[in-house]
Amino acid sequence: MRGSQVSRNTVHNELSYRSVIEFQERFRAARRYSFRMRDLGVRVGHWTGEHTGCTVLLFEEATTASGEVRGGAPASREIELLDPLRANTGIDAVLLTGGSAFGLAAADGVMQWLAEHDRGVLTTGGPVPIVPTLGLFDLDGSGNVPGAAQGYEACDAAMAPFEPALDGPIGAGRGATVGQWRGVTLPSGLRTATVWAGPVAVCALAAVNAFGEPGPLDRELLRPEGFATGAFGRNTTIGVVVTNARLDKVECALVAQGAHDGLAKAISPVHTRMDGDAFVAASTGGLEASVDVVRALAVEAVAEAISAY
Repeated sequence: MRGSQVSRNTVHNELSYRSVIEFQERFRAARRYSFRMRDLGVRVGHWTGEHTGCTVLLFEEATTASGEVRGGAPASREIELLDPLRANTGIDAVLLTGGSAFGLAAADGVMQWLAEHDRGVLTTGGPVPIVPTLGLFDLDGSGNVPGAAQGYEACDAAMAPFEPALDGPIGAGRGATVGQWRGVTLPSGLRTATVWAGPVAVCALAAVNAFGEPGPLDRELLRPEGFATGAFGRNTTIGVVVTNARLDKVECALVAQGAHDGLAKAISPVHTRMDGDAFVAASTGGLEASVDVVRALAVEAVAEAISAY
């Protein structure tokens, strides 16, 4: 009996040891391929107010990017420069902001901060930073909206020693809600997720202020005359996807399309006339990868971020 017990203990210990080793190997692999925004060359900073806020993504250098707008009621600035047909070849930052069209003024503070740090397109009049900006509706009647001072403060926050929280009712997601399509208002916020194929990573950051909501569509609630509520232009999901793969501007445009596909996987209904859904896709790395793979990762990153709601 004693010998049999020793034998069983030995087998158990060997299995436990192998399990620990396998876990450690998986953990090391996960750490190797689990990226923060800073690992992708991006610093994120927030300004968070009582019912609104803004979130800035600062790139270490001028970065190739493109974007796509699919919602019917967007609030944006400098998005035309992201068209692959436009001459611009790099951006310095992306700003996600509350305050609807008023909040776009927060980009003035981001530009000021960048110019003070000699960032931007060099001109005879000094550097001109390129800051595509996407806004969402969170107006509450108080008149409090992000402005230049708040955009500048978000940039300062991005330079903190540690990366801030990227999920929850913070920054641009402070006043975000979902569910108005069925007559309810549910709190939402910022959402993030990173997915990868080997060393190639795609990180998604979205402020989810959708007319719809995460999850499958409940068709029993649909009526031919329209949705339960339909206040025009009061919703939007805006976001950024960043990859360490080397992409050109056209390829970034394809990845931005993938981000919207991820949005459609996660939210129902989506891309309505009441939304201003928009995504920017940026390439910060030099890893060789198929754009089709990166696009597929963007779909999954956005869907995973929002589905975690």
